[in-house]
Amino acid sequence: MLTRGKVVLFYPAYDGPPLSAPLCLLSLASPLREAGFDVRVIDAAVTPNVEGAVPREISGALCLGMSVLTGPMIRSALRIARAVRKTRPELPIIWGGWHPSLLAEQTLANEFVDIVVRGQGELTLLEIAEHLSDGKKFGDIDGASLKQRPLQNHGRERRVAKLDNLPTPAFDLVDHDAYERATGVRKLAYATSVGCPYACNYCTDMVFYKRRFNALSAERVVRELTELVQHHRIEEVALLDSNFPVDVRRALSVAKGIVDSRVRFRWTFQASTDFLCRMSEDEVRLLGESGVSHMGFGTESTSAPVLKLMNKRHQRVDEMYETARKAELAGIHVTFNLIFGYPEETEADRVETIGTMSDIARQFWNVSFSPNIFTPYPGIPIWPQLRQLGVKEPQTLEQWADLPLGSNVLPWLQGDELLRLRRMLEFFLVHNQIRKATKNKPLLRRGVRRLLSAPLRWRLRSRRYSFPWELWVARSAEKFAMRRSLLTGQTLSTNIKEVC
Repeated sequence: MLTRGKVVLFYPAYDGPPLSAPLCLLSLASPLREAGFDVRVIDAAVTPNVEGAVPREISGALCLGMSVLTGPMIRSALRIARAVRKTRPELPIIWGGWHPSLLAEQTLANEFVDIVVRGQGELTLLEIAEHLSDGKKFGDIDGASLKQRPLQNHGRERRVAKLDNLPTPAFDLVDHDAYERATGVRKLAYATSVGCPYACNYCTDMVFYKRRFNALSAERVVRELTELVQHHRIEEVALLDSNFPVDVRRALSVAKGIVDSRVRFRWTFQASTDFLCRMSEDEVRLLGESGVSHMGFGTESTSAPVLKLMNKRHQRVDEMYETARKAELAGIHVTFNLIFGYPEETEADRVETIGTMSDIARQFWNVSFSPNIFTPYPGIPIWPQLRQLGVKEPQTLEQWADLPLGSNVLPWLQGDELLRLRRMLEFFLVHNQIRKATKNKPLLRRGVRRLLSAPLRWRLRSRRYSFPWELWVARSAEKFAMRRSLLTGQTLSTNIKEVC
């Protein structure tokens, strides 16, 4: 029986359709429920009139918890927090997730934030809820930052719990039919691990997880996934792992376990090319046999100087080719992420990257690309350099809310140079997608490819982008993906201005 009180967890709205039920909230809900709390999960993506739903649900609640990412989610979270404050001004409002963890003091300075949960939040939030339920005064809570005017109290870092010691996320708390109606696919977000061993200078993962790889056992992953797929009739599972195959043996054990279970579903994950290249052809085929349909790779650039600036010393161009080749043998689609506009990158670096990626696309049918402008997210190691280069670092939650993925705030990439990058990317992506679209269509090959492909190749080689008639013709016939999800490969944007 649930007797210790009610905890409401809210996932703010963000741009685009939901991936699936918010795994972060379901992971927080599970220990709370095991301890006797009544947990309510509200996701703005599938809840009608969320501005009214949350204030109604907090009646009798001990606290309201929100998980927040940098960007537009902050605006949604603040709007709900403001409404809650009017309804129940005494209710503790708790923020957690990536953005508050990376900027705890700045987040706590906002009038609508009472507590920040930093980092891994399951046990920290449970301890907070127990204090509230028992009527205890707050002292130091590991992993929590508390607002105590005029000072802020930041508890010690909480010791990271092994994922195998935490309960299964509370997937039964949400309506999976609602997410299927919103997305058209019965999909589940799941994580077998957190953390990545690399220290890329643009990445918040290394700051959040401190390069520690923390993983569930292969046996638990297989057991939970197969049970969840069968119980909730799931068609596809998107792994949220930062770098799924860090432990190659464990990754292959997961794949073999799924094959042996005879439970069939599609699944996708993110990785780095070096780990995939450590697998043999037969081992990559095993991934395909287990249901892997897509893999996303943070390749970012093929320019050696840029990769060095990014601190991606583990990234090698030959392994990009090898990754595409092995994935093609297994029938697995891949998306290579690209970052443009990185500090000190030149146009020659961009041309080199696009030329190499064009060659990979020419050789392997299964490769797509997701170009992005470099975005200076909070906490990344190169902020001192960015400040020197004139990037203005947001100082409030409201200012961070205006920094969506793809928003160009780079003072060195403006005007004609930005226009040339946009045009270059359009020619590159349209050329690649025309090639893929006409691969198995002989008549179109003789027509569309002859009409458009040769001039597109010429433009990329010569760097001449004026009067882009090929783009006008191509776009009059079909919309082309300008950016794709690294998790699933699905189209995120067809507008080049949303990319850079």
